[in-house]
Order: sequence, then structure tokens, then C-alpha cells
Amino acid sequence: MIWEEDYVVRHLSDSHGNDVDVWFHAELHVQPPWSGARCPACGDFGVKTFPRGYLSRHPEIRPPVPVRPAAPDPAPVAGDVEVTPVPVPRQRALISQLRTHALLYTVIGLSILLFASFEVLRVTHPVH
Repeated sequence: MIWEEDYVVRHLSDSHGNDVDVWFHAELHVQPPWSGARCPACGDFGVKTFPRGYLSRHPEIRPPVPVRPAAPDPAPVAGDVEVTPVPVPRQRALISQLRTHALLYTVIGLSILLFASFEVLRVTHPVH
């Protein structure tokens, strides 16, 4: 899949001569597009970035439009159960969110456990 997004880049420098680029997308400060870019359709992180207008100058890069297979017969067969599948991109996005939340909760839980352990140790073994 190929898609385009617009970013605003501000080139800044401080009084010491250090240069930095600040990226904005939809008026929000974001990481550069090559840092953790993700396909909006499938959630894949293996994406490539191109400068503005690159794809219009190189039409050979655009993949051919996929041909959709014919729709299956809508009449259900006796005994079939109709299941509405969750789209794969949404599943991947949910799994990614769950992993992020699980990692965050693990770090918070371990911090609380470590703090509580030190408090128990302080109460049970007072220093004289």
C-alpha cells in the first residue's frame, strides 16, 4: 500500500551552533516519519519513506492495483455459523496497544513491588 502524509519541519539552532529538526504532523509535535512509521492499513512497521513528489516522478515504484476476487455466494449453507471477522489491521493495532500497556503496567508493578519490599524490610529490620 502507498499513502502520503504531510509534515512540517522546522530547522532550529541554539546559541551554541547546535542544529535540530522539529517535525509536526497535523499541528502536533511528532517523531520523524522514518522513526517508527507504520502502515495504516496493515500495521506493518517495514515501511519506506520518500521525499515529496518522489512517487509521481517514479511511476514504476507504484505497485499494480490488486484485483479483488469474486464475492462468495451470499446464501448460507445449512449448519454454517456466520462470523464477522475483525480486520487484520485492527487486530495488529490492538495487539500493539496491549503489548505497550502490558509493558507499562509491568514496569509500574515492579516499581511498586520493589518499594513495598524495602518498606517491609525497613519495618521488620530496623537500623539501630
